[in-house]
Amino acid sequence: MAVTLGDVARHAGVSLATASRALNGSARSVTEELSAKVRASADALGYLPNAPAQALARSSGATIGVLLHDVADPYFGGIARGVGDAAARAGLLSLVTSTDGDPRRELEAIRMLHAHRVRAIVLAGSAYNDVEVIQQLDEALAAYQEQGGRVAAITDHGPLYDTVEVANKEGAAALTRALAQLGHRRFAVITGPERMRVAEDRLDGVLDALRELGLESGDGMVQRTEFTREGGRAAMARILDVAQESGTALPTAVIALSDICAVGVLAELRDRGISVPDHISVAGFDDIPLATDLAPALSTVRLPLARMGEFAVRLALREGNGGKTDTNSASAAVVLRDSTAAPRVD
Repeated sequence: MAVTLGDVARHAGVSLATASRALNGSARSVTEELSAKVRASADALGYLPNAPAQALARSSGATIGVLLHDVADPYFGGIARGVGDAAARAGLLSLVTSTDGDPRRELEAIRMLHAHRVRAIVLAGSAYNDVEVIQQLDEALAAYQEQGGRVAAITDHGPLYDTVEVANKEGAAALTRALAQLGHRRFAVITGPERMRVAEDRLDGVLDALRELGLESGDGMVQRTEFTREGGRAAMARILDVAQESGTALPTAVIALSDICAVGVLAELRDRGISVPDHISVAGFDDIPLATDLAPALSTVRLPLARMGEFAVRLALREGNGGKTDTNSASAAVVLRDSTAAPRVD
């Protein structure tokens, strides 16, 4: 069986990306000590470098691939704008691909971008929690990196990639505490599907904050859905129906962990004649441009979406760093607007 670059990396005790840079002549520098260690391992194992891979590593491709769930979603649109602006400043073109949150489509897109020899890939969609899915994506990205490609991820996709760390958990916890400070004690939460790590991080932030405050969400008051307007509306309907059927009090605050979901929540409450924020306060997450145009304007957690895209491009194109992965942090800030207020005392 032929010796692979992964075999060399394991023998040398370095990352796959470092081994690739040391042997394939990447523009991203590797220290001479590490380079010599990798070359020694390659010689010991009888590894034969791939000539096309070396050419790709030294090439200066003119395209950056961007993988996201849906470019029509303002959250991803904001990130894509930041990627496009940063790529343009570097003299590159950004190629945006929507995957609809389907890991199979994401895998196909990675392979296609690899085949088209893009200079870098930005993973802007949510990371996944399924171990098998993660392994398949990692293998495809490793093959791309082995031939000199560069990868940067927005949110944690694992230790193999440069990462823009987003304060999803911290932002959700801060929002929960802010609503509790207004006097809210009965919460409902609408989050995304379990397969998405972002949804889990945000939900963990809310639940951790509720525990710290000595509060908890009631039965049926945590609903999962897709991060869409329709998903938010359906989840809000289920929450209202659960409260009615069980004879329990309605929540005084609903946290939708996506602004787009919150739009659906507001629509369902409006159609049921439930006033916001007089009867129920509603908050979202992301601070998309639409948030200030809603009536009432949406309280939310502000993320620097465009800057997140820019940070990812900088990481993907950075020079040096000895072949180690790097991170950049994107903070989150609670913004309270008209959709939240102190709960009404009947």
